[in-house]
Amino acid sequence: MKGAIIGDIIGSRFEKRNCKSKQFELFTRESRFTDDTVLTVAVADVLLKNGDYEGILRRYALRYPFAGYGGKFKKWMFGLTNGAYNSWGNGAAMRVSPVGLAFETADRVLEEAAKSAAITHNHPEGIKGAQAMALGVFMAKNGASKTAIKVEIGSAFGYDLDRSVDEIRPHYTFDVSSQGSVPEAIIAFLASTDFEDAIRTAVSLGGDSDTIASMTGALAEAFYKEIPDALEAEAFHRLPAKFIRLMEDFQTRFNLNPS
Repeated sequence: MKGAIIGDIIGSRFEKRNCKSKQFELFTRESRFTDDTVLTVAVADVLLKNGDYEGILRRYALRYPFAGYGGKFKKWMFGLTNGAYNSWGNGAAMRVSPVGLAFETADRVLEEAAKSAAITHNHPEGIKGAQAMALGVFMAKNGASKTAIKVEIGSAFGYDLDRSVDEIRPHYTFDVSSQGSVPEAIIAFLASTDFEDAIRTAVSLGGDSDTIASMTGALAEAFYKEIPDALEAEAFHRLPAKFIRLMEDFQTRFNLNPS
């Protein structure tokens, strides 16, 4: 979960101004948390409390109303939409990483990922993206190799994970669809050498930079089991104290080793 949040903050300033390079300053005064972080923390809160996804996610969104939500989600959070709105966007995938950390079997992870997505992103692609991300985090947490993660997610969800970063980067543009961003985030993770390299690789693809870096960061933290202290400190400096306390509670509750 920390990895998702750090990726979001680092990627935030590149969402509208893509950087097609891995060489950039990781944090500046423009670096901030977005809706990706708010809703990831909200999902973790649901799991801690065994609570209601719709109620808790709406409450978090209303508490941080200017975090950068999509138009359809805004209508949902303000109660202008009744129920889920059949979204195939990446909003469910970006927030789902706590699910991959909290459960002990792949079947349970897939079930809960679908549940977490369905309150808004009940289109098959929206649910599939959330399940793919949660399963990837689960497998990485439990020691699966990159090859095993690639093969399992590729076969289970029909994603083409055989493309290289160099093939994707030159032509990749802004795409908030689940099917057009989740595979790219996974490929960035697969190509990485450590946590920081994963975030740099994700940002360098361009597109929906904060969300891609957030998804890649979730996978990278689960796989590498280590986040550089300096990156964590810079990111946490930009977070509400409540978010940090909740992450600590989540880590303790689900017996996660500190990074």
